Amino acid sequence: MALQRLPSVFLVLLLVLFGARGVKKESTLETMSDDELVNLVRTEKHVVVAFAQRDHDASEKLEDAILSLREDLVDALGAWVVKAENSAMARLYNPKAPNTPFAVYFRHGVPLLYDGELDEDLILHTFSNSKEPAVRELNDDVFEHLTQAATGATTGDWFVMFYGTSCVECQRLQATWEAVAARLKARLNVARVNLELNGAATGRRFRVHKMPTFIFFRQGKLYRYPLDKLDVPSLASFATEWYRNARAEPVPTPLSPFDDITQAIADWLRYTEWPWMVATGGSLLAIIALWAFCLRGRKKKVEKKQKKAK
Repeated sequence: MALQRLPSVFLVLLLVLFGARGVKKESTLETMSDDELVNLVRTEKHVVVAFAQRDHDASEKLEDAILSLREDLVDALGAWVVKAENSAMARLYNPKAPNTPFAVYFRHGVPLLYDGELDEDLILHTFSNSKEPAVRELNDDVFEHLTQAATGATTGDWFVMFYGTSCVECQRLQATWEAVAARLKARLNVARVNLELNGAATGRRFRVHKMPTFIFFRQGKLYRYPLDKLDVPSLASFATEWYRNARAEPVPTPLSPFDDITQAIADWLRYTEWPWMVATGGSLLAIIALWAFCLRGRKKKVEKKQKKAK
């Protein structure tokens, strides 16, 4: 009887052995080069990346946390979960601290910087509640309709970043701004306006002359963010409470087409140097020409006097 059971017992042992080997967890995250990471972010909808430094204790802790969450992230988000070591791309997504380990969640290529404590439950909660980008893209056509900024009506408070495509600092702040939006999602609206594409008139309306500029709109008033600190906690705290310490300005109504053109011309003359250089250069040439004319006339008078003397 015991001999008859032996093949069955042996089969069970084989199944257990190879079954366990088949479900064995990998001990590390897959490491990607910058080129591989760019391609992955472009082609996949959801990607979680641990940006780490080689032989760094904090990096090991970050990797362990993301590694332990990998199955949950795959199940909840359908995400690729990888790491990038000593990546030059770190400065693009965490410009204030590129040499410290951090995690970024890409949704359709849009990055979200995780800025919280290294807590697995908090990381999973943050990413699970941020499957889609939270920052709204506004332009001249929809700004007033969506924000109701001038009336302070029904759409709530708005925290808006004014940026430009050519502004390198603005592009590096995208992941940070998404993190601000994720933190404030339940309390207010977070958006951005491209001054170089279809938001120029809105920028002129609010006298925005540099990029990036941050303005908080609340109940018919606007508050300009005055600090150089562009980290997630500082920006988020301004929109929730610190704005009370800033000067409140009444929200101007949208400019009429004539007023907008006038303001555009005024801004162009104010912030473009070459017209003044041309004007200054023209004045200088006129002075030189007048001086040469006078000198020539004086020379002729001297010559006439010399002829008469002879």
